[in-house]
Amino acid sequence: MKDQPLRTTVIGSYPFPGWLEFACKNLKEFGDNDREEMIDDAVIAAIHDQNNAGLDVITDGEQTRLDFNLSFYGYLEGIELESKSPRQFGPPAHDQRGKHKISSAIKATNGLGTVDDFNRLKRLSNGKNIQLKASVPGPYTLSGRLLTNQDHSDRWSITEKLIPIVRKELEELVKAGCQEITVDEPSMSCYAHKENTKRFVEIFNRTVEPIAGKCRLSTHLCFGNYKGRAVGLRRYEPMFPEFIEFNVDELHLEMASREFSEIEILSEISKTKDVAVGVIDVKSYYIETPEDVAQSVRNCLKYAPADRLSFAPDCGLSQTARWAAKQKLQNMVKGVSLVRKELGIND
Repeated sequence: MKDQPLRTTVIGSYPFPGWLEFACKNLKEFGDNDREEMIDDAVIAAIHDQNNAGLDVITDGEQTRLDFNLSFYGYLEGIELESKSPRQFGPPAHDQRGKHKISSAIKATNGLGTVDDFNRLKRLSNGKNIQLKASVPGPYTLSGRLLTNQDHSDRWSITEKLIPIVRKELEELVKAGCQEITVDEPSMSCYAHKENTKRFVEIFNRTVEPIAGKCRLSTHLCFGNYKGRAVGLRRYEPMFPEFIEFNVDELHLEMASREFSEIEILSEISKTKDVAVGVIDVKSYYIETPEDVAQSVRNCLKYAPADRLSFAPDCGLSQTARWAAKQKLQNMVKGVSLVRKELGIND
């Protein structure tokens, strides 16, 4: 980012406090006001941890979302929610999340909830001069948990029904004053090796068209992180050069967990876009030291200029224990600061 080189950011999610996980399993014991208070307290905790780390960009930690995209289905009308996971035992995998039936026209009369989340973040961040970011799942990713039927023969047709819903949500976020939005489409990066990447780009750009140029826009190209496990082929080669055409200001890349394989792709991306490089492995409990992070930043600078680079964890932190997430974020900021000082860039 030209006016903030080597900035530090996050993808979106942050671990729930332990008490919130317990409360979510016992929500019937709480009243509406109790639940609102709990959400506020959880967001305050997420803000505190991010501010304490010294990040340039923060989110609400997605403390209202039980999962990156699963919670959004509760806002959709015209679907029958899966009441129970189809597989309850055995090692964790994506098939344990189940799918929902489409029963009528898909709508979201009251939106997807992200505007309320962003307004809460604004209110609780106390107006500090820190960039606030919101994240919204894209329509192709949302379509992945909906079952086809006679009116929706494949995932593409379901995606088409979801595009106007996500477009509207993005427009409302901008109206609410959100200046930075990540439209998260992990399913596109996970399945780029076997699907039509040009079609992915067309869908993405049509989705963000109403807000392009009205806020700082990014997308996150990861390979999945359900229970700390990837779901897609962990290579960027199948995505490019097509994904360069995404109409965004910044692309987030998962690099740390892949030992910075394909780091040379930074050179091509940074010709036209900013790049947020994952320098923290959210799938590992090794705590990167500040010098580890600093060395990663130095390596990235061999391929892209400082004013094109941001640094973040590989993915959201919801699947990482909070004690580790705190230390990883703190050391990430310290490591980036070391290189900023070497380059004479003021923190």
